[in-house]
Parts: sequence; structure tokens; C-alpha cells
Amino acid sequence: MSFASDTESALVSAAVLVNTARGGRELLPDQAALTALLDADNWTGRRDGTADELHAVQALRPRLLELWGVTDVDQAVVMVNALLEESGAQPRLARHDDLGWHLHVTADDAPLADRMAAEAAMGVLDLIRSGEFTRLRWCESDKCDAVLVDLSRNRSKRYCDTGNCGNRAHVAAYRARKSVR
Repeated sequence: MSFASDTESALVSAAVLVNTARGGRELLPDQAALTALLDADNWTGRRDGTADELHAVQALRPRLLELWGVTDVDQAVVMVNALLEESGAQPRLARHDDLGWHLHVTADDAPLADRMAAEAAMGVLDLIRSGEFTRLRWCESDKCDAVLVDLSRNRSKRYCDTGNCGNRAHVAAYRARKSVR
């Protein structure tokens, strides 16, 4: 299944944000880290650069993480609708930075955490309405608690992009096969 590029971007950005609080570590400790995350994901619009903004974004992570823990789609719908309502979502088409037409879900001057919540909610909304909600997954590595979005054509992604989980698993499987021979 192929998704619109803004849907894929919203889902991957949500996973990246969620993964900044894993393993008991804070990977978004300050405004500089938030700026780096926003720049890496090409976030446009308002940035206040304040401690309040950072705390609001950090507070959004557990709410997004809940979406990965839900197995009942009806429950996910309630969560997505709440995120959209609370963020003041007002979808509209936009075109900038050679991206072509794509969806913006909130006003560009809306608070950052609201824009992030609305974008993530719209991405999950697209998964739900296309019957693909199960693409929100957890890394299958025993030593990892990261989340991922499986955007592969055949729904085969098993490991996150936060480290070398896939490589470690493949090396371990190779070594196990070699030791049997």
C-alpha cells in the first residue's frame, strides 16, 4: 500500500518524536535538540524556542505512544479525534519548498505541539481509514523499546531505525545458523 508523502512524513515524524523518550533516557533534553529534530524533519511554521514549547512537545510523546499500544481500532479513532479536536485542526492544501500540493492540518502560526499532534493524528487517521492501522509497530529486538511505522509494500518491517537493531538481529541469526552446521 502506498500512502501520500505527507501521510508518510507525519507518521515517521510521530515515531521519531516518540522515540526521543525511550529506554528511560531523555533524547530531547533541550531546545537545541528540539531544533535539530525539527530541522531534520523539515518542520515549517512557528517556533517559539521557549522552555514551554519544549515541555509541550515532550508532553505530547506519551499521548502519541498510546497509539502504538492500542490494538482496538475504535479506541484509536477516539484518540485520533481527540488529538484533532484539541489541536484545533483545520486541514487545508498548501504548496511550498518544492513539495507540491500537500496537506497542512493547522495554521502555520499554531503552537508547535498542536501542529505536531494534528499531523500525527492525520497520519494515523489515514492508516485507520485504509485498514492499515497495524502498520504502527514496536521494534522486535529484545533490547529495544522503540516504535516504528511499517511503510514497506509487503508489511515486513520488523526493526526500528533508531540504531542497529536489524543488523544485530541478522548477525545473530547468521551466527546461529553457522553454529548449527
